[in-house]
Amino acid sequence: MENLRNKIHRLIEQLSEDELKKTWEIVYTLRCDFQMKKAIEENKDFQQPWDFLTYDEAMQYMDE
Repeated sequence: MENLRNKIHRLIEQLSEDELKKTWEIVYTLRCDFQMKKAIEENKDFQQPWDFLTYDEAMQYMDE
């Protein structure tokens, strides 16, 4: 892991400010996507029908 950190630091030093800004935007977006995917995966087993239905849809579901 430490070797990878060193490689990343060396790469950062080689990037121009514009390249660094673009890289940050991409990495940050990927990180957010990863966190969202992880949260969805962790919670998908706990969802109930009323978690994603409107009130009226839930009431119809309960009446069936």
